[in-house]
Amino acid sequence: QVQLVESGGGWVQPGGILALSCATSGFEFSERAMGWYRQLPGRQFELVASITAGGQYTDYGVFVKGRFTITRDNVHNTLWLQMNELEPDGTAVYFCNRDTSYGGVPFSWGQGTQVTVSS
Repeated sequence: QVQLVESGGGWVQPGGILALSCATSGFEFSERAMGWYRQLPGRQFELVASITAGGQYTDYGVFVKGRFTITRDNVHNTLWLQMNELEPDGTAVYFCNRDTSYGGVPFSWGQGTQVTVSS
């Protein structure tokens, strides 16, 4: 059974930093491209960042503007998202899942982790 457990969210002021992590189990993590997604109230999931199975290539949503970094540890089956210079538009619930940019169906979603950026 696939499990995705996100953590690391919280409240920060504009310009602040957060590091999200996602502990995974139940599938071959090292064989899957993965992504971080966010969901705003009433909106669909939006891909924030993605990383290939081996970690060599990454891609980011336009709103990231070079402020976030996605990494992974294929030994410990963990995905991270370093979020720097957060702005209020970064407020959302963040989730990890397989990268479905090129097709496929996401795994069952975890509980996500809330990120709130406000002064």
